[in-house]
Amino acid sequence: MPFRAAAATLAALALALAACGKSEDTAGAPATSASPIAKIAAPAGQAWADKIAVTPEGGYLMGNPEAPIELVEYGALSCSHCAEFSETGFAKLRDDYINSGRVSFELRHFMLNPLDLSATLLATCGAPESVIPLSEQFWAWQAQMFSNLQSAGDAQLQAAGALPPVQRFGAIAQLAGMTPFFAERGIAADQAAACLADVDKATALSNATQKASEEKNVTGTPWFFINGRDVGTQSWATLEPMLQGAGAR
Repeated sequence: MPFRAAAATLAALALALAACGKSEDTAGAPATSASPIAKIAAPAGQAWADKIAVTPEGGYLMGNPEAPIELVEYGALSCSHCAEFSETGFAKLRDDYINSGRVSFELRHFMLNPLDLSATLLATCGAPESVIPLSEQFWAWQAQMFSNLQSAGDAQLQAAGALPPVQRFGAIAQLAGMTPFFAERGIAADQAAACLADVDKATALSNATQKASEEKNVTGTPWFFINGRDVGTQSWATLEPMLQGAGAR
């Protein structure tokens, strides 16, 4: 899970489609507010979902920075449950909740394995405003990544995992097909190579995951907080009523 695990054998990762989190609720919904919260207009000519900023915690916040309802997701790019949440809920979350100005959404990347380190280094390689869109696109593409890894075979995966960190994440990205995926979305090959060789950033990502595990008890993904309250792993079907209960209705 953290950076120190990156040298472990990668062969099992190609089959780890459901090893990221739980599908059931892990906490109750926040109490229903006394009345709905009114929509908050975005600045003239803008949509709240177009506003993305880096947070002090190293996450990426989309929407009204003063929104009365703050939703935080700890998500892993290799996590199939995160991909499912993205597919079933993100468009509605963005269009109906974030763009209402009532809900802000912060994505904090969580490192379950070396695949997440490589993917996150690439997803965060460009401008901050591209990080959430790239992450959502990656989740939509995720099944192809696992297909690529299965085709690569155990020997190549093990060899990539045994490389020094400065080479490891680039090798993993290449085997997984991440490098061409991000190249098609504006992360040029030389830019990607530099980001994948950034061992200090990889270590920081791993440390942030370790901190979230130890201090916030984040043990799976996708894991959510609403206004600082831990509501655990959720699907969109269970999370949306929580947002409504908090006043986004």
